[in-house]
Amino acid sequence: MTVNEDSFTNWKNREEIAESMIPIIGKLHRERDVTVLLHSRSLVNKSVVSILKTHRFARQIAGEELSVTETLPFLQALTTLELGPSQIDIGMLAATYRADDRGLPVAEFTAEAVAGATGPDRIERREPRDVVLYGFGRIGRLLARLLIEKAGSGNGLRLRAIVVRRGAGQDIVKRASLLRRDSIHGQFQGTITVDEANSKIIANGNEIKVIYSDDPTSVDYTAYGIKNAILIDNTGKWRDREGLSQHLRPGVDKVVLTAPGKGDVLNVVHGVNHEMIEPDERILSCASCTTNAIVPPLKAMADEYGVLRGHVETVHSFTNDQNLLDNYHNSDRRGRSAPLNMVITETGAASAVAKALPDLKARITGSSIRVPVPDVSIAILSLRLARETTREEVLDHLRNVSLASPLKRQIDFISAPDAVSSDFIGSRHASIVDAGATKVEGDDAILYLWYDNEFGYSCQVIRVVQHVSGVEYPTYPAPAV
Repeated sequence: MTVNEDSFTNWKNREEIAESMIPIIGKLHRERDVTVLLHSRSLVNKSVVSILKTHRFARQIAGEELSVTETLPFLQALTTLELGPSQIDIGMLAATYRADDRGLPVAEFTAEAVAGATGPDRIERREPRDVVLYGFGRIGRLLARLLIEKAGSGNGLRLRAIVVRRGAGQDIVKRASLLRRDSIHGQFQGTITVDEANSKIIANGNEIKVIYSDDPTSVDYTAYGIKNAILIDNTGKWRDREGLSQHLRPGVDKVVLTAPGKGDVLNVVHGVNHEMIEPDERILSCASCTTNAIVPPLKAMADEYGVLRGHVETVHSFTNDQNLLDNYHNSDRRGRSAPLNMVITETGAASAVAKALPDLKARITGSSIRVPVPDVSIAILSLRLARETTREEVLDHLRNVSLASPLKRQIDFISAPDAVSSDFIGSRHASIVDAGATKVEGDDAILYLWYDNEFGYSCQVIRVVQHVSGVEYPTYPAPAV
C-alpha cells in the first residue's frame, strides 16, 4: 500500500469515528442539556468534516492535533453517567488525562473530572426563559440564530418574539428572508417558514411572534403569553436607565442593551465582570464589540504583568451607520462612502475599560479607523507593562489563558502565519490573539486581536443573557483560576 493510500485510509477511519460521535453529541444535548465542546468550540449540530476540522484546529492553540480516536472514549464515557445540564470539554478531558500519571481507566477519570455535573449538587434542568428581541437588524438576527440553535434541548432560553416597526408590503416575509440568508454569515442552519396570518416566523420549530410597535411603552407582552422575559434591545436608541426602563412592561423582567450603556447602567463584559450583576438588577449593557475584544486580553495581561498605560487602535469593518456613497451624515467623516474609504472615527471602547475593569488604574486611550470590509475587525493593543518580559513568555501565557482559564470562552489563540480577517468570520470568541503578529520588547507589548464584531459580540451577549437568566451551565473540567 502506498503512503497516499495509507493517508486516505486513515482519513476514512477518522470520518467513520466522527460520524459515530454525532448521535452521541446530539442525544446528550437534547435529553440532558449537555453541550459537548472541544477546546471551547461546540460540537453540537456539527457535520463530520466540521468535527474533524475542529480536532485539527487544536494544533493552533495546544501545539498538536487532537485525534477523534483520542476523544471518542471520553465521549462514550459520558453516556454512562447521569449528567445534569452542563458544558463538557472533551478536548480538555483528553489533555488533562494525558498529563495525569495515575493510570486511571478513561471511564473512571471522566467520572472524576465531571463529578460536579453528576453529584447531588448538580444543576437540575430548568423551565425555558422567554426572550424578546427589540429590533431585528444585524445583531438582532444573529442573536435570533444563536437562540434558535441553543433551543435544541427545549430548555434554557426560548425566543418568543421580535419587536419591529412595520415596513411596507410583505414585511414579515422580508424579515424571515433576511434571517434565512446572510451575505456574510451564510445560510440559516435549519428551516424557516412564515405564518403571515398569525404574524409568526417558525424557525426549527420555534414559533416567534412578530410584534409591530413604534413605542416600547405600548406593548403588553403578557397578551402574547410572554412572561418573566429578558428583552434584548438591539436598536441602540436608548442607552440610559430612564430610556431603557420604557421596556419594563408587563411580561418583561430584565432589559439587556447591545451597545455601551450611559450613566449608571452597568457595562458587562462576560468573563470579566459578569459576576458583578446583582440578582435584582433589571437593566444592563453588554458594552461594545470592541470593548469585549480588548478587555479580556487586557485583564489577562494586567493580572500577569501589570499594566501602567495603554493605547488601542481599532481597524474596524464598516457598519450600517455609515453611508454607502457620499451623503449627509451627522458625523464629520462617516458621511463619506464606507466601501471606498478608510474613515478615521472615534471609539468609546478605551473609556469603557474603566467600567469593566475598575481596579485597573492604567490610563487607556483609543482611536479607530473604519475600513472597507463588511465584518471582522482587529484591535492593536499597545501596553506598557509593570515588568519586563519576553515574547515567548507572553505567548505562552496567552495560549494557556485561552486553553484553561475562566477567560477561555473569551480569548482564542492562533499561530497560523497566513491568517487574514475573513478567516475569523463566525468566531464565537470575543477576541483572537494573533501569535505571529505579537511584539514584545522589555516592558512594551503590542497585541493584535482579531474579532468578529458581529457574531463574536453576539455570542458574548448570549452569555450574559444566560447568566442573568440562570441557565449558564458550568463547564467541566473546571478551568484553572
